[in-house]
Amino acid sequence: MLMQDWQKRGLIYDGCGVKGFSYASVPFGRLISENVIRIYFSSRDVFNRSFPFFLDYDLKINKIIYISPESLLNIGDSGCFDDSGIMPTCLVALNNKELWMYYIGWNLGVTVPFRNSIGLAVSIDNGKSFTRLYNGPIIDRTKSEPHFNASACVIRENGIWKIWYLSCTKWVKSKIGFRHYYHIKYAESIDGINWDRQGIVAIDFRFANEYAISVPRVIKENDLYKMWFSYRGGEISETYRIGYAESVDGKLWQRRDELVSLDVSPDGWDSDMVCYPFIFDYMDDRYMLYNGNDYGKSGFGIAKLNK
Repeated sequence: MLMQDWQKRGLIYDGCGVKGFSYASVPFGRLISENVIRIYFSSRDVFNRSFPFFLDYDLKINKIIYISPESLLNIGDSGCFDDSGIMPTCLVALNNKELWMYYIGWNLGVTVPFRNSIGLAVSIDNGKSFTRLYNGPIIDRTKSEPHFNASACVIRENGIWKIWYLSCTKWVKSKIGFRHYYHIKYAESIDGINWDRQGIVAIDFRFANEYAISVPRVIKENDLYKMWFSYRGGEISETYRIGYAESVDGKLWQRRDELVSLDVSPDGWDSDMVCYPFIFDYMDDRYMLYNGNDYGKSGFGIAKLNK
């Protein structure tokens, strides 16, 4: 296992490109041409509700060439699981034009601040627009997962859909309010919609008082599953850092957070936290999109893996 020497290449987008919106959280993307990656993210309106957007970034000239002027999907009807916000987390390409977007639906809470579920939207124009597939979530709380579910990574492999997703284990009340505890679970499906959830914990808490593990990003390389994710609490930091784990079957993982040499900067947009990584390859090199301070309020940047 080799140390991952990630070299920061700077801020791509500060989250202020659309009037009335701020933040650019949980970036992820796909190459739409030889040099252009379409990066999806969520921004917040003046009511603090998340909406999905995208921008096109030319990797050859290191420049944004287009930002979607309007949200890709409106929030759900009143009372639905996504009536308080939509935060996209991953894409699955079924063919050259049809894309499935898994997203977090937000509800505001009363006894606790919020509740999340996972929804699904579909694009038939290669990701330029999306339509909600169902008004309800495809992954929600159950008798064995009673709190909430959120950020997910989905891949298809040999006819099986595989998902790694955030699962909240509890809320704990303190003097300053409620704190949520969540880790990463694993499930499978034959259609990408109905999931067989067996309670398999993929990435669990590693340190005493660690309380948040989120936004898994999984690739399979040389018969080995590799995952990057965010974690906070415990021995390292109260703000997010980026972790890493490996697995031979996608279910049982070994955490090797120490292999990721990408930490906060001395000052600037990512001086307080680094979080929500997305890994992609371009021109025989590996890159990472990631958020900085305040969960994406300062935007997202890019790093390159030094060979």
